[in-house]
Formats: sequence, C-alpha cells, structure tokens
Amino acid sequence: MSKFHIPSKGPESWKDFLAEPDKQWKTGYSAKSLAYCWEEAEGFPKSVLSVFNNSKYELFHSIEFLLGIPEHKVPLPGGKTESQNDIYVLAKSNDGLISIAVEGKVSEPFGDLVSKWGKEMTSGKEKRLNYLLDKLGLSGFDVSHIRYQLLHRTASVLIEADRFCANHALMLVHSFSQEHKWFDDYVAFAKLFNIDAKLNTIHHAGNRNGKELYLGWVTGESEYLER
Repeated sequence: MSKFHIPSKGPESWKDFLAEPDKQWKTGYSAKSLAYCWEEAEGFPKSVLSVFNNSKYELFHSIEFLLGIPEHKVPLPGGKTESQNDIYVLAKSNDGLISIAVEGKVSEPFGDLVSKWGKEMTSGKEKRLNYLLDKLGLSGFDVSHIRYQLLHRTASVLIEADRFCANHALMLVHSFSQEHKWFDDYVAFAKLFNIDAKLNTIHHAGNRNGKELYLGWVTGESEYLER
C-alpha cells in the first residue's frame, strides 16, 4: 500500500481505485453514489452531518473533516487481502482525533456470513478471525451469523486509530438504499456490543483496545442514486 496519495480530480477519479471498476462503477451502485455525494459536499455530506449533530455524543457536534482517502486499504494478518474502506476519514473534534471507516451501500450485502466465509477454515483464516475478534473485544463470541465484512471493516478503523493516534473510532455505514437493505445484518452485528441499533443514529460500542468505538448508520440522499 502506497503512503503517497494523489489529490482527487473529482468523483470520476475514484473509479480508478476500485477492485473491479467495470463492475462496481455504475449508476445506482454505492461506489458511484458515495463518490458524488462526498465530493460535492467537500467533506461530510448533509445526511452525515445531520446524524452527527443530532447525536447524544458531543464528540460529533464539533467534528471537522481533515482528510479523506477513497478505497483505503488496511492490511490484516492471516492473508494478503486487505480490508478496503470505501472512504477512510481522519477527523477531529474538541476531544481529539477521530478515525472513521465509511462503508457505502445501496443493495450490496456485507459479504458472506462468517459461517460461510470460514467453511473451509485454513490456518490463515483462523489467524485472521482470531485477530479481528481480539481487536474488537469479542473473543469467545459466536459470530457465525455475522457478516464477515462488518468484522474486518470495524477492526480496520481501530487499526488506523492506533496508527494516527486517534482516541476515537467510528465505523459508519452510509447507505443510499431507501428501503434500508441489509440493516438487519448491521443490527445483528451491533448486538454483539449490547447495542439496539437504530437508523440514522450513532451508538457507542465501548472501549475496544484502548479506543472509544462507535457504530453508525446514515441513510443517504436518494438523488445520488441517479448519478
């Protein structure tokens, strides 16, 4: 992973960073909707800021966007495949730096269930899963019914919080689905942290490996499904 990042030339330039650009860069898909929404906002979109401002956590009331990196890859042990954040954001508030992993969604699921992903458990997969659960403070939990992507995406934001010396981390789902597709999977994941997840809400998931972890779901503006 390069440590040098080229400034964006606009939302269309985000296409180049996708794993499968011809498949993923289409109108009505999350990659394109997310790129246009965040680029036009030049930072946090209105839908995201609204949820931040209405949060019961003052941390998000004074939040300031510092930098964003599209398709940011975070290496994980137990294999060569990284956790690829749709957008990684480093922000700050009155209480310090905030590491944010943004997961864009429309109709795409959060990947396979852990039970399917680990059906043929190799030593590499076992090492990775144990690492993720330890990072999230979930060692010993039954996660067979959880979507694997939610585990590694949330762990990735904690990893980057360590790297940037941020005391706070947020895994944020920015979904443009007006039917809230796959929200049930997010709810199941949040329950691992004793959270009764709600739409357009930021939840505190506790202190995980020395970082204050938050989970959030924001429903994006439907207009970006037409871009």
